[in-house]
Formats: sequence, structure tokens, C-alpha cells
Amino acid sequence: MTATHSDVLIIGAGVGGGALAYALAPTGKSIRVLNRLGSLPRERENWDPVKLFVEGRYKSEEQWIDGHTGEDFQPGMFYWLGGNTKVYGSALLRLRPEDFTAMQHEDGLSPAWPLSYDDYAPYYDQAEAIYHVHGSRGSDPFEPPAGGPYPHPAIAHDPRIGEVAEGLRAAGLQPLDLPMGVKFSEANPGGGEFVLREVFGAMGRAAFDGYPDMLHLKMDAETATVIPAAANDNVDLVTDALATKVLTNASGTEVTGIDVTVGGETVRYTADVYVLAAGAIQTPTLLFRSANSAHPNGLANTSGRVGRHFMRHVTSKFYTVASQTPNPTRFQKTLAINDFYFGAKDGSDFDAIPLGHVHLMGKHAGWQIKQDLPDGAYSDEEYDRIAAHSVDWWVQGEDLPLYENRVDLTDDGRIRLHYTWTNRGAHGKLMDLLEAALRKQGFDEFYRVPMPLGVVNHQCGTCRMSTAPTDGVVDVFGRTHDVANLFIADASFFPSSGATNPTLTIAAHVLRIADYLKSEVL
Repeated sequence: MTATHSDVLIIGAGVGGGALAYALAPTGKSIRVLNRLGSLPRERENWDPVKLFVEGRYKSEEQWIDGHTGEDFQPGMFYWLGGNTKVYGSALLRLRPEDFTAMQHEDGLSPAWPLSYDDYAPYYDQAEAIYHVHGSRGSDPFEPPAGGPYPHPAIAHDPRIGEVAEGLRAAGLQPLDLPMGVKFSEANPGGGEFVLREVFGAMGRAAFDGYPDMLHLKMDAETATVIPAAANDNVDLVTDALATKVLTNASGTEVTGIDVTVGGETVRYTADVYVLAAGAIQTPTLLFRSANSAHPNGLANTSGRVGRHFMRHVTSKFYTVASQTPNPTRFQKTLAINDFYFGAKDGSDFDAIPLGHVHLMGKHAGWQIKQDLPDGAYSDEEYDRIAAHSVDWWVQGEDLPLYENRVDLTDDGRIRLHYTWTNRGAHGKLMDLLEAALRKQGFDEFYRVPMPLGVVNHQCGTCRMSTAPTDGVVDVFGRTHDVANLFIADASFFPSSGATNPTLTIAAHVLRIADYLKSEVL
């Protein structure tokens, strides 16, 4: 077994690991980043919907276990450089200031964070710059404060989406330009022709939401942070590297090394500072696999919170159809609705109950809608008709951090996920309100598709942040309460999920960790 040392060792090159390497690279310290796979291949199949959505070409083949039913399921996990952002839709939103406070939801209380929005605000500014976010301040009715305008102007709506936006305004809503992390082109990231729209128009179909981007214009974590970080001589990126165990001294107070399988051989990597950024499922399961006599229930788990409080958002696809009005849009993902983020405001039982966030998805084809609806519901021709007239929404609400919702390992080491849904009534109410607004502009068919357990792309909460070691796994700077030189820098830290996509908050949180490491540790 060989051993190799660095100042900082980062496990995982997704949003968190990439942001940390990017932020620490200018220090000149030796930084090693390990990732399970290398770069997702740039090939024609990147934009082949059958290869992606039917054959699952780039998805992990692993099978997890549903803790309630005992049945196997294939999770939507991607372990390439950039992690799940390689196939995400690049919507990059901040949490609201209220999301950091305790809020009453339909099914319980969402807890306060030990930090406030003000602690994150300057790091949100930095993250938006790193991810080339396009948006327009002032279009969001509950917009949080920011240090200035978005780095780039909002992406213009295609004509049909512009019509829908105007119709929503006529119905009394305040639709907003969806903040998106993209480059318009390599030569002119902030302006000129929007190359992705031009390419997809020429292809005759959308190829964005759920697709890898072979042009590297979508700002996924690899493009935004991993590639720039790895360009520095002091950053060593090691791929095809699977971390198997974190080792500690006899007392369990410090990490002494991590065993990693690289090319079929075990390598022991050592460092001064160790950072787990493998994601909200793989980070806690690595801690479980690293149990020792000092940490018999899993490393850094004296609180019993490792793997607990799993969240993933309450999500549905919502196909809304105006049967008399076609939707020829190619790049659809430019519009969002936050009017009901904090309540229905209609005098109903949900008047002051947070409902969540809605934004457009990439345009779906008939055969994709067919996959989402019950077998035999319609003919292929009817699915194509629905797709030709549909405007396709992604609806998401806050998921409560139940203690019982957790990830653990079976006796033979397989990943098991125990999950109970919360806030489903509020989720349905959000779609009711959107449907009512859309009916006023001629929409007359609606199809709701709740996302199954296998959709874990917004996973968070399994090593929650806390001030008291008994209540969580890490402190406000990502350091584990139990192990002095072990940090966690991925979505595991979330005390609550909020209702916006987690990517920008992960990046902001990790940039804050980086500042702490630079000033206090390295």
C-alpha cells in the first residue's frame, strides 16, 4: 500500500468539493481532490434522449433499498466530475432570508439554521459570479437582498413563454426570470446569441434539462469550478478513486488517513485537513463504513445524527396544456413563480402555510410524457399532441427534516433509504393555484406526476449543521464536532431544505468554509 500526503484532501468533485478546491487553489497549498469517476464523455450520445432517459447511459447502475418496502430501486445518481450537476437544469436560486428561521409548515416545524441569510449573502454573490448566473433583480416578489445585479442579464423568453408570463401577470401573479447558470458562448459569456438555444433549435428538440452539455456552456460544477481548480499546479485531481474508509488515531479525535481504491489497488492518502464532499448519501455512508472502537456507530456520530434528517424536496412534474395553442419553444427553462412561497394568501387553510417554488423544465417530447403517465392512458399520437401544446413545469416544496428519514447500511453494506413524505397537501395546493391562473389564459388540460423515491437529485440534511454537538454533526464552518481535522462540504449540512434548488446554497456555504480554512486553519 502506497501513501501520499497533501495539505488538504477533498473526497468528491461535485458542487461542494469543486467550490472548495476552486477557492483554496490560490493559497498555494497542496490540494488533492479524489472523485469516483472522471469526466463524463463528450459524445453524440450526450444529447440522445433515448440513450439518456431510456437506457440510462451515464447513470450509476447501483441499486439502493427502499427502507419501507424492502424493494430495490435505481437512484438518479451520477458520479462523474461535477456529480449530479452534469445533468441538472442549471437553475441557481438563493434561499430566502426567512428560510434560515423556524417556519411552520403543513406537517410540522422547519427548524432555524445556526446561521442567518446575512452570513451567506456575500458568498451567494461570489457563487453567482463563479457560475455565470443570468437573471434580473427585482422580478422576484420575495427576492432576498444581494450585493448588486446578477452577473449577466436574464435569458430572454421564447415567444410562447413570453405569452405565458404576460398571462400570469394578468392573473395577478409576479412571474420572474429564472436565474440560470450558463454561458451564452465561450467568447461572450454574457451576451450575443444564446448558443444553446440556437443549437437546440437546429436540432429540432430541446437538449438541456437532464442532458449533459458537450459544449461546456451549462455551468455545472465541473465546468465552473473543477476544471479551473485543476488547472493550478498545486491542485492534484485523481479520478476513478473510490474512498472506502476514513482512519483515525486511537482516541478517534483526528483523521490519520483515508483508504481509497484507485485502479483496483488500495492507496492510503494522508493530509493535514480532510474534507468529505461526496454528497448527502455517500458522505454519511462513508462515515458508517469508517466505524471504529472510538466511533462504534460511525465516524463523527456521537450525536446519532449521521444519516438522519434526509430531505430531497417534495417534487412533481406538472404538464399544463392549452389545447388550442401550440408551444414550439426549444429552450423553455426561463420562467419561475414564487408568489406562493410563503402561503396561498387566499383565505384558505394554506393562507399562511409555505407552499414552495415553481419553474419551467426543459421541453418534453411526447414519448417522455408517455413514460410519466399510466401505461396505456393515451395513444402515441395523443402523447405527441399533448407535448406539442404543453408548457412543462417543475413544482417543488420544502421537505421536513424528520429524524426518521434517514440513510443507513444493511448488514451486507448496501445503501438503504427510509423516507416518509411530508407537506403533500401544500404541494397539491401549489399546483391548484398555478392551474387556476393558467386556466385564465386558455390552459385546459393538466397532468400531475409526483416524483418517485429514486429522484434524489436534491438530497440534503444527513450530517446537519448545529451549534450543539448533541444536535448535529458539523459546526457552522463544516468541521465535524467529534473529529478536529475532518470537515464536510456538501449538502449534508442543511438543517432544512427550503424550497429552492440547493446548488447555489451549497456553493455559498463551502466558499464560507474556504474562507475559514484560509484564515484559521491552513
